[in-house]
Amino acid sequence: MNEIIRLLETRRSAPVPMLGAPGPSPEQTQALLTIASRVPDHGKIAPWRFIVFEGEARTRAGAMLAEVFASQNADAQEKRLAVERARFSAPLVIGVVSRAGPHIKVPEWEQVLSAGAVCMNLTVAANALGFATVWLTEWYAYDRQALERFGLGPDEKMAGFIHIGSAPAPREDRPRPALADVVTRF
Repeated sequence: MNEIIRLLETRRSAPVPMLGAPGPSPEQTQALLTIASRVPDHGKIAPWRFIVFEGEARTRAGAMLAEVFASQNADAQEKRLAVERARFSAPLVIGVVSRAGPHIKVPEWEQVLSAGAVCMNLTVAANALGFATVWLTEWYAYDRQALERFGLGPDEKMAGFIHIGSAPAPREDRPRPALADVVTRF
């Protein structure tokens, strides 16, 4: 069977706590970003951009999330704040920002779909390099205070955070929809 088809048939997400070192090298990260950019993009407008979290930036991002969470939840327990600080614990996290907006030729919906395709290309490419991944949003992908602190503008949205690292063991598959339940023919 074709290697690409086999990869697509077996790709699974891994929980963030499972994602450890090693992560992608700088050269692999560059390749991942290049591949992620090769998506359908009607009008060649690149309605998305990347935020790369690696090294100490992951710790700073987690501390910022804990700070934002605490400011909005006065009764937050230390245990929960520790969870927030650990959100970016994978060796590499790439945020995909959707910059979809009004355009004379390109419907906004197509721009949003392009950002989703970026996330999927990034996920598949990382898996093809032998890494494990998970595509997450979580509360902070929708929280304007957190998004502003990540550097998003008022018209930008977070398509997702792709967490990338090495998994110590294969992940078990989850139930997938039966094709009879999701396929119709016209």
